[in-house]
Amino acid sequence: EVQLVESGGGLVQPGGSLRLSCLASGFTFSSYHMSWLRQAPGKGLEWVSAILSDRSTIYHNSVEGRFTISRDNAKNMLYLEMNNLKTEDTGVYYCATGRTASGKKGQGTQVTVSS
Repeated sequence: EVQLVESGGGLVQPGGSLRLSCLASGFTFSSYHMSWLRQAPGKGLEWVSAILSDRSTIYHNSVEGRFTISRDNAKNMLYLEMNNLKTEDTGVYYCATGRTASGKKGQGTQVTVSS
């Protein structure tokens, strides 16, 4: 059974940084493309970034240059380094299988960017 557990969210001021982590289990992590998704208050699920099984990376325009996705296949871990955070980055962040917003996702971790 696929299980994904996110952590690392919190409250941060605009311009600040956070690092999200996701522990994966129940599948061959290294073989899967993986993504980060987010859902802002009152809005739908949005794809943020993906890292493919060959470690190539893709970003939504709104986070390009500020966020960095990475993975540690030895530890079955997925990461999202978020810098220069903006209030519009507020939301629940999910890690998910696949390179789109339609994969299996975890329970999410809350990120709040506010002064």
